[in-house]
Amino acid sequence: MRIFRLTALLEGISYILLLLIATPIKYLHGDPTYVKLLGMPHGVLFIVYVMLALRWSKKKNWGNRDLAIVLICSVIPFGTFWVDRRYLK
Repeated sequence: MRIFRLTALLEGISYILLLLIATPIKYLHGDPTYVKLLGMPHGVLFIVYVMLALRWSKKKNWGNRDLAIVLICSVIPFGTFWVDRRYLK
């Protein structure tokens, strides 16, 4: 569970950095450097998050609704922080 919580935290932070810092810099200043730096780690964290969610849904006997909520929250800014508080603590 610690690994899932850490992954959720890091995935959430990387998503926010990508959306609120890297993307505006890319489009407002024409510098894609930060998107390139943050994009790959965020993608890897996202994939790991989804895999761990699927694994934990079986272990914790989450229903389809709970699993769907956990997965949808991975694409909503700050969603993984809510998942940590609601499902992982």
